[in-house]
Amino acid sequence: MPTHKVEDMAVQSHRSGVYRKTPTGYTAFFPRTLPPQPPVDLSGGGLQLLLSEADRALGAVNTITSILPNPDLFVGMFIQKEALLSSQIEGTQSSLVDVLGIDEETEPTVDVGEVVNYVKAMRYGLDRIQKDDFPMSLRLLREIHAVLMKQVRGGKPALTPGDFRTGQNWIGGSNLQTARFIPPPSDVMQEALHEFEKYLHVKDDLPPLVRCALIHYQFETIHPFNDGNGRVGRLLITFYLVWKKILEQPMLYLSAYLKAHQQEYYDRLMQVRNSGNYEAWTRFFLEGIITVSGLVVQTTRRIQSLESTDTERLLKAGVGHSGLLLMRLLLKQPVLRVKDVEKSVGVSYTKANNIVAIAERLGMLKQISKGRRNRKYAYQAYIDILSEGTELPGAVE
Repeated sequence: MPTHKVEDMAVQSHRSGVYRKTPTGYTAFFPRTLPPQPPVDLSGGGLQLLLSEADRALGAVNTITSILPNPDLFVGMFIQKEALLSSQIEGTQSSLVDVLGIDEETEPTVDVGEVVNYVKAMRYGLDRIQKDDFPMSLRLLREIHAVLMKQVRGGKPALTPGDFRTGQNWIGGSNLQTARFIPPPSDVMQEALHEFEKYLHVKDDLPPLVRCALIHYQFETIHPFNDGNGRVGRLLITFYLVWKKILEQPMLYLSAYLKAHQQEYYDRLMQVRNSGNYEAWTRFFLEGIITVSGLVVQTTRRIQSLESTDTERLLKAGVGHSGLLLMRLLLKQPVLRVKDVEKSVGVSYTKANNIVAIAERLGMLKQISKGRRNRKYAYQAYIDILSEGTELPGAVE
């Protein structure tokens, strides 16, 4: 295994790491291990207050989750929203309706396929953590990466899914000379990953949310995969919070905040690398937790109100018990066909068609496909609530 000599190679050094010119001529970043030394200062800049507010905000998310009659319905939708937002940060051009409209008969586009892979990776990791009681580890990250990077039909071949890189990568620019940031060389990366895995299990005095912020930063800085590092790093936030039981259910779509402040997101990470300013990054991270926790609570209440109102409308229209079953289906699958209603509600196709027609007359369902065969409908009011923050640049409202 090659080594990189320190003599006369240090360019810039501080508590997060050191930039060094490698023997092959480019300058890479060699990260220091966590936790930072000197420690993250929580006493200044209102960080302690932000931390308390973030804890309360997550507590509110856990509270509303605990009183939901069917939390799985909300969890499923919020996972898909997080998947879409995180993928959009990486340039994926697809909408929530595109993702929700995928079924066995639909061949997804490359972009939608990547979002679907993200959903699968999220569910896979959560099952490993919650059902298998599998610890956070490098092995788990490789398994998650393998699911995330499974080749999408029509897309580019996935780059070594499930394997850490063996060569040099970079962020921004078209090559090592024009790169915005160059992570550690592969041999240094291996040692950094070993220390990273140890830190996942270390017990120290830092609050869990601060540790989570540090862990995301460190992973993104090590950049251990050839591709997909940003998405795995954001998945890691959810996995860590669920693993530590800080978040009861994965209902936190933090990528909404990271997408809305995407340039600052990148700049704050670079600020740590360039000057060791962990405090500014931690402040940004906590502000994101607070903002998105508030959105989750607000969105959940709006959906509950919508469900109550539309259930009552269906019952008044004479749909009966089938209306209750239809609402449950719509919250789980807001883009559907008549045959989906037939199967889930347990009625004949003719009856299902009548139920859909009533919901359409009430303005609940809207046909989004062309023609009369295999018509596809959307529960638009519900999708509108879920879609907030996922709009693509230049999209027509």
